[in-house]
Amino acid sequence: MTMTYTWNADEYARSSAVQQQWAEELIRKLCLGPDERVLDIGCGDGKVTAALARQVPEGRVVGLDSSERMIEFAQRAFPPEDCPNLSFQAGDARDLPFRGEFDVVFSNAALHWVVDHEPVVRGIAAALAPGGRVLLQMGGRGNAAGVVAAVESLMQAAEWRDLFTGFEFPYGFHGPDQYRGWLAEAGLTTQRLELVPKYMVHAGRQQMAGWIRTTWLPYLQRVPEDRRPRFVEQLLDAYAAAHPPDMDGALHLDMVRLEVEATRP
Repeated sequence: MTMTYTWNADEYARSSAVQQQWAEELIRKLCLGPDERVLDIGCGDGKVTAALARQVPEGRVVGLDSSERMIEFAQRAFPPEDCPNLSFQAGDARDLPFRGEFDVVFSNAALHWVVDHEPVVRGIAAALAPGGRVLLQMGGRGNAAGVVAAVESLMQAAEWRDLFTGFEFPYGFHGPDQYRGWLAEAGLTTQRLELVPKYMVHAGRQQMAGWIRTTWLPYLQRVPEDRRPRFVEQLLDAYAAAHPPDMDGALHLDMVRLEVEATRP
């Protein structure tokens, strides 16, 4: 089951430069035609979806996200009068409503928020027109292991332990072996499945704190709001103790992305 989190769309827009960079790299792999129809799952603040729309001036792009706040932000930032081939709607990646409507299904830095990917993949297959293609990138097996280790140690501390009773790991960090079976069951043909090492650098504690506040919501939303700053500071302390900042004070993180390319016959 996937919980609903309260996103701060404005802070996410300020703290997601790395995700934007990775998305731009991914979009280049699509080689989109000008009239293609594209679905962006987990569109967030809409920046990446708008970039897709600029690639398909004669096509159309739909951005879908489970967060009403993110959708409202995206609609304000990219209104129809500025982006006539772009629209946004709220929806659950596990229950996609589309049937044969898209030439491309795309997702960047989003699907690891879903633990069970089988219904997601079935919905993607249903949304594609015959001959359609899929390009997904998400947190993969082993992603952000240093942060995961730091936050799990913090959860065991006496100050926080009671807040995490019954807590289960909230992310779907999967590997190629799992995805290969899900794609086949959904009737999709695998083109490429790859765990890709990525590296994230935060210029200092303040920058990493912003990233934590916007992307580690399953943990933070267990903590009362007035205690969250202390939790974030302790998490930064734990991470920096195991992974000291460089001479300029920058904090480095090892990330792993799962990239999925497939087609519908």
